[in-house]
Amino acid sequence: MVKNRRFDEGPVIGSRHIQCFLCFCCLSLCYALRVNLSVAIVAMTDKNSTKSNFEEFDWDEGTKSYLLSSFFWGYILTQIPGGHIAQKYGAKTLLLIGITLCSLLTLLTPLAASVGGWKLLFAVRVVQGLLQGSVHPATHAMLAKWAPVEERGTLGTFCYSGSQFGTVLMLAVSGYIADSSAGWPGIFYVSGAMGFVWALFWFLFAASTPAEHKSITNEEKKLIENSLGQVENKPQVNGPTPWLNIFTSAPFISLIIVHCTHMWGFWTLLTQIPNYMKNILGVDIKNSALLSSLPYAVMCLLSFFFIYLSKVLARKDNVSLSFNRKFFNSIGHWIPMVSLIALGYVTKEHATLAVVLLTLTVGISAATYLGFQVNHIDLSPNYAGTLMGITNGAANVMSALAPLAVGFVVDDVTNVFEWRTVFFTAAGFYFIGNLLFVVLGKTDVQCWNSLTEKPLNNCQLHLVNDVESPVLLTNGDVKATTNHKQNGTH
Repeated sequence: MVKNRRFDEGPVIGSRHIQCFLCFCCLSLCYALRVNLSVAIVAMTDKNSTKSNFEEFDWDEGTKSYLLSSFFWGYILTQIPGGHIAQKYGAKTLLLIGITLCSLLTLLTPLAASVGGWKLLFAVRVVQGLLQGSVHPATHAMLAKWAPVEERGTLGTFCYSGSQFGTVLMLAVSGYIADSSAGWPGIFYVSGAMGFVWALFWFLFAASTPAEHKSITNEEKKLIENSLGQVENKPQVNGPTPWLNIFTSAPFISLIIVHCTHMWGFWTLLTQIPNYMKNILGVDIKNSALLSSLPYAVMCLLSFFFIYLSKVLARKDNVSLSFNRKFFNSIGHWIPMVSLIALGYVTKEHATLAVVLLTLTVGISAATYLGFQVNHIDLSPNYAGTLMGITNGAANVMSALAPLAVGFVVDDVTNVFEWRTVFFTAAGFYFIGNLLFVVLGKTDVQCWNSLTEKPLNNCQLHLVNDVESPVLLTNGDVKATTNHKQNGTH
């Protein structure tokens, strides 16, 4: 028997932390490449908005809407394939190729707009979306292999906080770049060049698994493998993905639902609250770089606060992994639920309060990084990338439908009662999604997680390892037979 190491004996800064930092940078870069057009398109269609003098395009609002949404047309399509490829062949190569090509297309964006107009630019953005569709599933696949159970929430939150960091950074610097001698093309040149810098470091220092890492210490490798119940020097066989077991799993179905309802509420906030505040409260936050980036900045900062809070909870012996996930998920859903309802009743005389509510509502949703957003790995470390591809693909459909639904409800943008219907709907989604996660969600490794050459039958199997192993029960739960501490995630 191989005795598990104590978590606190691991290196303070190890190879797993470097992998997560590279993933943080990856997500920062991806979101920067995603939002760069949002700022650049203002200068591209209005020379007077900047001091520089570059080509101007005569695009109406409809064309601009198509361009701003084009990225997501491709993004949704590669979620599940991306997760499956990352699971089967490793996340390193997939992310390296995807982000490098996406960065190249970013560098070519000014040329595409100049030569082919909005149609060629639209096509470029769709392809960029296709290339980035695998990012979240591949990141989950990396975390599943690199993050010990005790650190899973902490490292996952750190990785995904990069999305907010990249958004804030791009929103903050794009205006200055557009005003400089580089003009609006400089926005694409700078962000594209940063992609190649990241690709170099990723190529040199990243690895899909600890076993493939060239410089990881034996101590850290054993720490990770023992935590995850892996068998040293005995690679498992990747059998067929157990699709039937996955889609008939109640915990996973609840995970799909909570991810979808989260995205509905989150994108209602980000896309419609600025419109509401302008027409009802007289506050135009879209034209303020500070106010536009403030919710993302607060979300990034609160991510680190929730990491600290999770560590405090992890020290308490009576706090289970399941409670930890559901506690943070409830914070990230039910507090925004209350705030959404409150926003519908804030008067024009208290517009500042509305800005504060908006910022805190978006920011506090960072708690979900410690909730449902890492639950894919809890349920199935071996298929975490595929699971993330499924839920993220479905959730992004909801994020596209949410703004369209608002258009059906709100005929008059100055009618506060119609806006309240929008807020109540989003709040209802937040409530139902989290309730199902609290009731049906689990943190036990599911029986179909076993990597076998044949599909599992009724999940009435045992995982047989040469080390202490979890025993699969007939109800799909896992009974830990190791001394590994499961009562805290971080």
